[in-house]
Amino acid sequence: MMAQDRQQLLANVSSVVVKIGTQALCDAAGRLDTGIIEGIAADIASLQRERGIKVALVSSGAIGAGVAKMNLPRRPRDLPMLQATAAVGQSLLMNLFAAAFGPHNLHAGQILVTREDFENRLRYLNLRNCIHALQACNAVPIINENDAVSVDEVRFGDNDLIAAHVTNLIRADLLVLLSVVDGLLDERGMVRDVVNEMDAQVMQLVRPEKSARGSGGMSGKLIAAGTVKTAGEPVIIANGKSPGILRRVLAGEPVGTLIVPPAKRLSSRSRWIGLTARERGSIVVDGGCVAALRDNKSLLASGIIRVGGDFEPGDPVVIVDEAGQTVARGLSNYSREDVEKIKGHKSRDFAALLASENYYDEVVHRDDLVIYAGP
Repeated sequence: MMAQDRQQLLANVSSVVVKIGTQALCDAAGRLDTGIIEGIAADIASLQRERGIKVALVSSGAIGAGVAKMNLPRRPRDLPMLQATAAVGQSLLMNLFAAAFGPHNLHAGQILVTREDFENRLRYLNLRNCIHALQACNAVPIINENDAVSVDEVRFGDNDLIAAHVTNLIRADLLVLLSVVDGLLDERGMVRDVVNEMDAQVMQLVRPEKSARGSGGMSGKLIAAGTVKTAGEPVIIANGKSPGILRRVLAGEPVGTLIVPPAKRLSSRSRWIGLTARERGSIVVDGGCVAALRDNKSLLASGIIRVGGDFEPGDPVVIVDEAGQTVARGLSNYSREDVEKIKGHKSRDFAALLASENYYDEVVHRDDLVIYAGP
């Protein structure tokens, strides 16, 4: 991609999610680096003041800050100590951000989230409303996993994925993932300027190392980037320790690795169904059903072969072909028990099979489906 193309892609950005990792926030001794935090705050203030760009910040660092404050030799491995360390470190992290944003007349608004905040549709929408409300009152939302109460992860598992979900939640125009590397490195150790397809060749570029203080790594960043790319937004992976990095990224300078999105953008509801909500069950369908789904048809019981999991009406399910490849995700009109009764049958048989005159013709209506790209 030419520099001019990158500038055009980023010229109309009005909303950005920025994720900064623990390594990027800390100095060599593992302490929070006030210079880095002040620099990020200055960049965000500049983007908001000069270009009207709204920024939501997803920040790691609570556990890292707690490790340093409590003089621990390393990041804890057991869950209770991780939770305690995060509880100590989170207040330190927010105090530093509040002090950094203060001179720019911006407030720091803390939002701590768990997986359930994204998977429960009502809480998901409430989270979106909170972010928008903070941005409307001159505050920068600073989002982190609620490690002090999470039993799953401190296994979400890392803030890269949270940043991807936040990007899809508010339909931001860009996700910027800041680490301590200049971008995705190729086989020669050179920064790859552009990624057009998230294929096996790209994933093979991931190096296995991960920091002692962080919980992510390049693999997590690429998974998060793939989620946002699928939704239709660009992602840039760049070095958070580089001065003025956010202003440079938004100016279209050739820094970091740009992951290019497809032309089509998913709706907000489709993003939740297809990319955020965790499926409660699986439905295996035959080849004819796969073709119908790809032709924008609803999922009918006649094409269902097997059912797995434990789901109720309205729950997300994953739809797979006989080879186990994901075809779609959607919201089921039926429980697993009822799908077992009607699978392989026409809707004219449903009344007898279900012992009820009240039924849906479709197991998953096409309006509640998100179809994945075919082979």
